[in-house]
Amino acid sequence: MKRLIQHFFSIHSTRSKEQEMVLSSKYLKSGLTLREASEIKEKIKRAFEHDKLYKNNVIGLNDLSEHIAEDRYKVSQVINEYLQKNFYSLLNHYRIQEAKHLLISQPFLSVKAIMYEVGFNSKTSFYSAFKKETGLSPNDYRNLSMYAS
Repeated sequence: MKRLIQHFFSIHSTRSKEQEMVLSSKYLKSGLTLREASEIKEKIKRAFEHDKLYKNNVIGLNDLSEHIAEDRYKVSQVINEYLQKNFYSLLNHYRIQEAKHLLISQPFLSVKAIMYEVGFNSKTSFYSAFKKETGLSPNDYRNLSMYAS
């Protein structure tokens, strides 16, 4: 059993190293400096946290790039390498954070209203993203939060 667990973890860590190698080789010739990456990362955070760009239900990587006035490829690289997510994972993360806040702070709002408020168009994708992020459905999250208070 011990060998099996060690083998599993060695395969898993090898995959992570392989993934890192693929990412670093993918962007090998991009020319993005650490300083530029840091500035773009801050612009992305500002766009999501301050401007709440995630509420736009049709936003794409091009829209984010235009909003922060940066090259699309550099924005993509920063999201992938420095935020360790893809664009849609990052987008859903911010949407779910807002949804969690609204579920607790505005209990009179329906889950469907919150879903639209944070930028989702589909109940299925909202519930799937919410469960992936929290391990709970939006209703269960709200009920547990109210019970815990």
